[in-house]
Amino acid sequence: MARYFDVHPHDPQARAVSQVVALLREDGLVAYPTDSGYALGCRLESHTGADRIRAIRHLGDKHHFTLMCADFAQLGQLVRLDNAPFRAIKAATPGPYTFILPATKEVPRRLAHPKKKTVGVRITDNRVVQAILHELGEPLLSSTLILPDHTEPMTDGWTVKEELDHVVDAVVDAGECGTEPTTVVDWSEGFPEVVRVGAGDPDRFA
Repeated sequence: MARYFDVHPHDPQARAVSQVVALLREDGLVAYPTDSGYALGCRLESHTGADRIRAIRHLGDKHHFTLMCADFAQLGQLVRLDNAPFRAIKAATPGPYTFILPATKEVPRRLAHPKKKTVGVRITDNRVVQAILHELGEPLLSSTLILPDHTEPMTDGWTVKEELDHVVDAVVDAGECGTEPTTVVDWSEGFPEVVRVGAGDPDRFA
């Protein structure tokens, strides 16, 4: 049965954040709210997290996982950035965008796309997520919580708890969160290609 944490959306309680981080450090899988709906998250080094996410969402091995980063400096350690994407992505973060870029050696090979060697990265301004990331001290391996028979991400913490009670270790509820998934921009070929239009304005990458 999943632990349930009811946290303040703007001033998350330090004790609750510490307990969530402790579960993550013990190889836990957590459902947490972002500015673009709920996501599933675990440590990059988790031995089971990626497979558990694939099982919950019915994903194949070509799925692009997202690395949720605390800030741009952390993001820059995980993906290779030339000057043009560096400036454009820095200007758009934090925000409701996911960027697909070539992974660096800091990213475990099993988490990158098997052929393209790319990975998704993003920075959210959600205060609960930022509190978790800063206490954890590393990015979260993450995937938007869209169930196999749904087209939109889950947005209500208690519903997430009821649906996933026996397949995740914790649910973090901070009230209402965003309802649209991120806009996904593939920059792996050296130029931006919007591959999914979501909450972020796609025109800045047109």
